[in-house]
Amino acid sequence: MLHEFIILLLALAGLSVAGYIRWKKGQSHPFVCPIKFHCDAVVKSDYAKLFGIPVEVLGILYYAGIALSYTLFLLTSLEATTTFVMLVMFVSFVAFVFSLYLTAVQAFVLKQWCTWCLMSATICTLIFIASYIGWSIAS
Repeated sequence: MLHEFIILLLALAGLSVAGYIRWKKGQSHPFVCPIKFHCDAVVKSDYAKLFGIPVEVLGILYYAGIALSYTLFLLTSLEATTTFVMLVMFVSFVAFVFSLYLTAVQAFVLKQWCTWCLMSATICTLIFIASYIGWSIAS
């Protein structure tokens, strides 16, 4: 149950970060990072979309889906089935790998960093680790 609560908190944090990126990206002035990185260059690059969908929107959908699912399990007597836990672990793994790809793009292609994007990548990694722990417990 603790890992479910941790995943929920991480998903809510990720939802906040992705939502913030979406909100700031929509404003007319440049998106400034807190540590003097170049968020604007990263979030407005050609790599900021996947099949025409902004990656922060994909992040919002991912984090919202995880948060809603775990809220349901924590607030009701329903228990997460092994299949559900495996699905979350798989989706979290895909998000983790995609985050690694986007981090590599920042490092090696754009040669620019976005603090908020790195926070989201870290949250994806932590959700994957927590979901793996949850899967280990469930199986």
